[in-house]
Amino acid sequence: MIRPFLIASAASLALAACASDGDMAGGAAASAAAGDMTPEQRDAYVRMAAASDLYEIQSSQLAASRAQSPEVRRFAQMLVEHHMMTTQQLTAAATAAGSPPSPMLMPMQAEMIAQLQGANGAAFDRMYVRQQVPAHEMALALHSNYASAGDTPSLMAVASAAVPIVRQHLEQARALR
Repeated sequence: MIRPFLIASAASLALAACASDGDMAGGAAASAAAGDMTPEQRDAYVRMAAASDLYEIQSSQLAASRAQSPEVRRFAQMLVEHHMMTTQQLTAAATAAGSPPSPMLMPMQAEMIAQLQGANGAAFDRMYVRQQVPAHEMALALHSNYASAGDTPSLMAVASAAVPIVRQHLEQARALR
């Protein structure tokens, strides 16, 4: 089982990665709001997985249109496609289980998107890639934990299917850094 303190560390890294020039305004509040990122209850898992996919889709759509590096653009487009697919799988299983998602970004994800929107050029590319590593570390912990300890078999299967996809994204994001 992934430990909550590891997730809190990943959340802190995500905020540090998206801060520009050491500016962490609101970072402590967002980190505290992140809370336990490895729920074993259906509704919490669905809410967090939907938020994770939404962040990946929104940040990557932005990167697909604004990144300067062709490699970053290709990576972003792949993330959009893959996370739209995992969103469909999550939505179908969650709806069947009686917990249809209503995706909404968590505060730290909204902050990360806002910081991306304010970046340009090569600084945008660097910020986007830096955000992807901890975001995927958190997603990997979320899906891995729910796949092994969740409370709804159909959603455990969705989480299990997401693990190799998220792991691949994490490896690629690390290579882009």
